[in-house]
Amino acid sequence: MVQILNQEVGNPGFGLMSLTKPGGPTTEQAIEVMRTALQNGAKFWNGGEFYGTPDYNSLHLVNKYFTKYPEDADKVVLSIKGAYVFQEIRPDNSEANITRSIEEALKVLDGKKSLDIFECARPDPKVPLEETIGTIAKYIKAGKVGGIGLSEVSGETIRRAHAIHPIAAVELEFSLFTTTLIGSSAAKACTELDIPIIAYSPLGRGFLSGQFKSVKDIPEGSFLAHMPRYHPDVFDENLKLVHEVEKIATNKGVTVGQAALGWVLALSGKNGMPQLLALPGTTTTSRVIENQHPATLDDNDLAAIADILKKFEIKGARYMPGVAGEEP
Repeated sequence: MVQILNQEVGNPGFGLMSLTKPGGPTTEQAIEVMRTALQNGAKFWNGGEFYGTPDYNSLHLVNKYFTKYPEDADKVVLSIKGAYVFQEIRPDNSEANITRSIEEALKVLDGKKSLDIFECARPDPKVPLEETIGTIAKYIKAGKVGGIGLSEVSGETIRRAHAIHPIAAVELEFSLFTTTLIGSSAAKACTELDIPIIAYSPLGRGFLSGQFKSVKDIPEGSFLAHMPRYHPDVFDENLKLVHEVEKIATNKGVTVGQAALGWVLALSGKNGMPQLLALPGTTTTSRVIENQHPATLDDNDLAAIADILKKFEIKGARYMPGVAGEEP
């Protein structure tokens, strides 16, 4: 069991991003999915002030949820990403922008839910880390924020930030599609400092859930069409890994998504890895129930998956240029 801010949060957690995307579920449907996630053990929720529009994003949805279910507020650890200029695709981790971001979050939450963790969406090379961490720390001292999260950072940045103020969690992409965390400086730093890693996109943005059988399955207008790993010239090559993992899943009587999530959880706290909390997201209650019951993989399963990873190299970068953060 993973603990964040001295609270057991279950594993996997729940990512809110897709619930407020254009063309996503209605607010009522989204609240039902969130309720189902919590009832199935997902007590860590991760959202962003730029997940959606300025008038309807994760913060607005969280407000509506806890307005309807105020008794759930203390059951959830809420982490919100901010300090990102989404229109220009760049971070701004200055004192002024972090202050704006946190104040906006507190305003929208309106006391319905505490801001347990605030994290800058990406490191900002133009702003001293002391300024960034120090600004959030002021809100912690004032009792308005519970802890500091980091996102898309290297081991060096983790160590420097933690020396300024204790870090509650670090968010990094990790899945069968993105294995760079293994043996990385970030994994080593978090292990030594006892900081849990929030493994975001553990299902490869839908690829590892069996959602996409061909490039034609990517919805029109989806941001995935811009992601190098989902381009037509490499799509079928990357799908080969999914087919191989699917064989293991079928033998165990689980879905490929449950096997992929089980793999992340199986590595948690083992072989030099820190505690890992998988963070899948979905827009349906059926999928959230599936995700909250990951497969239990044994040593033979893990060895078979290790062989698959050696044979099938993922083609294409994680993000389009300028969007990813530091290498872990």
